[in-house]
Amino acid sequence: MRIIIGNKTYSSWSLRAWLAVRLTGEVFEEELVPLDTPEFAATMRSLSPAGKVPTLIDGDITVWDSLAIVEYLAETYPDAGLWPKDRAARAHARAITAEMHSGFMALRSGYPMNFRRHGQARKNPPDASRDIERISAIWREARECFGDGGAFLFGAFSAADCFYAPVVNRFLAYDLPLGPIEKAYAEAVYDHPYMLEWRDAASREEWVVHSDEVE
Repeated sequence: MRIIIGNKTYSSWSLRAWLAVRLTGEVFEEELVPLDTPEFAATMRSLSPAGKVPTLIDGDITVWDSLAIVEYLAETYPDAGLWPKDRAARAHARAITAEMHSGFMALRSGYPMNFRRHGQARKNPPDASRDIERISAIWREARECFGDGGAFLFGAFSAADCFYAPVVNRFLAYDLPLGPIEKAYAEAVYDHPYMLEWRDAASREEWVVHSDEVE
């Protein structure tokens, strides 16, 4: 199994898929294609029909969307715990994961994921208050209704946490408001062993994507 990703400092969708692959416990190869370089488009067109990261290659199967990658992994490795076992919790997890996959554009565009930042508020911050409020509500509700047995949205670390991990970075990187439940959750995600592994690799990167470096 092989996953193609972008820079670990900036590529939020790569982080989501990489965490999901890591959760399977399977041995896999990782190939990083630097973003914002002349080689990126040609390299990715040779690997993925969409020409984007992340892309998962498993034998003769290619999956090129982060949510599709999660579903493929959940089917292939049913004991990995990517989705909760409880039917109601699983439905809720899929709903909030899909909501993240398709929404929150104000937050995502105004506050790019950047592991070089921590606690640095933006100058003249763009308004993403509706997204911030909704994400905070999602985290509180999941923790209160399904979070028994662990520090994450559904207790154990799962696909939903994979999808919100880049958002955790955004909240912490730009010093966005967090209530006590959300803060405890964000800190648990940031200190998860797989996130620490990703963060360590990001800290050693030398590439700079200027469009994701904001004041």
